[in-house]
Amino acid sequence: MARARHIETLPYRPPLQYALDLEVMTVDELRGRMPPGQRHFVHRIEFHMLVLVTRGRFTHMVDFEYYPCAKGTLLALRPGQVQRFERAPGWQGWVAMFRPEFLLPLPGPVIDVQARERIEALPTSLELGPRTLAAAVEGLQRIRDDAGVLPPTAETGALLRHQLYALLLRLAIEAVGRRALQAGTAGSLQRFRRFQAAVERDYVREHGLAGYARRLGCSERSLTRAALESAGIGAKAYLVNRIVLEAKRLLAHTVAPVANIAVDLGFDEATNFVKFFRREAGCSPGEFRRQQVEAGMADSLD
Repeated sequence: MARARHIETLPYRPPLQYALDLEVMTVDELRGRMPPGQRHFVHRIEFHMLVLVTRGRFTHMVDFEYYPCAKGTLLALRPGQVQRFERAPGWQGWVAMFRPEFLLPLPGPVIDVQARERIEALPTSLELGPRTLAAAVEGLQRIRDDAGVLPPTAETGALLRHQLYALLLRLAIEAVGRRALQAGTAGSLQRFRRFQAAVERDYVREHGLAGYARRLGCSERSLTRAALESAGIGAKAYLVNRIVLEAKRLLAHTVAPVANIAVDLGFDEATNFVKFFRREAGCSPGEFRRQQVEAGMADSLD
């Protein structure tokens, strides 16, 4: 089979008879939904996905980062990320998938707003302690059992929403315990979250920091300070990294011509894109693509 010209996008698509916006299953059940005959499956997800490993070892690729996984590893994947899911049967666990809008809105007390920020800031990979692991497994099993009560009702959806929120709060507490947030950064974190959302929405058409600062009603210096406090890098570097990441995704996982990728990423000339990519990635787009193919990064699309 020829490799695709675009990265396959995977929407939230439960079985037809399942009418809820949250689904929990075992890893074996998820493997059964993968395209037949493929050892692994590269795709971009349009939903949140939690993968909790309960047995075995493997390495999971998310946007060119490799995460070693073993019992107790939790992967928190977000809409828009590209992952390579392994069919290999040597590991087991639980998977939760839910639409972004399924997260509880949290207006009200400051403590709730801070909790939501911590949930959104969950690391891609988190090692759970024994007590949290047991509680997370119990929570996922309970969600699965309650979701199986048919027919689904509004009350069922509300119950699952609260159960998911309780699970995410538990995970956030575990993450914050290992990575204490600096005091007095709530305002900077909120500004950075708004900047993140703006970049995700506009990085194709807006490559300069000034436009984001203007739309967010702050100075470039304020954006840079917020990014440094919240992510450890400047705002310009964050924006550049986002553009480079999308370029790498398209180069590694598709056969789209470099000129087409340049247009897709908002560059007026392919030569400008090549210069940009070489400066930021240390090699040309063509060299990067060859490296990934030789390393087997794209063989699941063959």
